[in-house]
Amino acid sequence: QVQLVESGGGLVQAGGSLRLACAASGRFFSINAMGWYRQAPGKQRELVAVIIGGGGTNYADAVKGRFTISRDNAKNTVYLQMNSLKPEDTAVYYCNTLGRFYVPIGSWGQGTQVTVSS
Repeated sequence: QVQLVESGGGLVQAGGSLRLACAASGRFFSINAMGWYRQAPGKQRELVAVIIGGGGTNYADAVKGRFTISRDNAKNTVYLQMNSLKPEDTAVYYCNTLGRFYVPIGSWGQGTQVTVSS
């Protein structure tokens, strides 16, 4: 079972940047698709960025052009660079391993809180 530990969240002013990291345990990390999710208070968890084993990426419209997902297979780590942050980006951010049709198949970690002040 893959274990995931997110880090890098914090409090930032609107327009600022943060870089999140997700450290994963387990084998075959390099061939797994990975995704970053977020959950704002009172809202459902949503998928915001995906990176597949080959390095291709996909983003939700709300973050396209501002967020960049990347991975370091040697470190079993996936990153989310978040620029031009907005108050509506405030949420707990999680990562997970993705199966077919981008369904999350790993155990959820504790997440990392991102708060963007206006």
